[in-house]
Amino acid sequence: MAGLVAAKKCITPLVVIRRLSSPEYKAQAAYHKKVVDHYENPRNVGSLDKTSKNVGTGLVGAPACGDVMKLQIEVDDQGKIVDARFKTFGCGSAIASSSLVTEWVKGKSIDEALTIQNTDIAKELCLPPVKLHCSMLAEDAIKAALHDYRLKQQDGKIEAVKASN
Repeated sequence: MAGLVAAKKCITPLVVIRRLSSPEYKAQAAYHKKVVDHYENPRNVGSLDKTSKNVGTGLVGAPACGDVMKLQIEVDDQGKIVDARFKTFGCGSAIASSSLVTEWVKGKSIDEALTIQNTDIAKELCLPPVKLHCSMLAEDAIKAALHDYRLKQQDGKIEAVKASN
């Protein structure tokens, strides 16, 4: 009887391993369908004119995993974000986080965009704990892009004051 139990223990793992090795299962087990959707159909990929005074650029990276994210926002004269673009080098979760963020910031004011937190991104994409750094990177990219935009606005005001003197 002990030999029979041992045989069952040996057979069961083989079946599980075989099932786990199917490509369809791996894709489903590794990423939530929202991540897969943003990865396979990324929104707002590209660049904006970084020299424009109405465009803020945030470039952030995570040295531990090698992900690099560039997020650009375009802000109108009323302070609303009218466009957002991204380029990301990284895993599916990093690309999905970038894509999602570009959708979320459009139509928001600068202050509203600053309220987007990595926890919101992670929750929306159902990121597992091992991929939370991707949502943190996306939050940092928003902050960096908005910081760059604000610096450009301050520089524009300084130049205007110099020109009027």
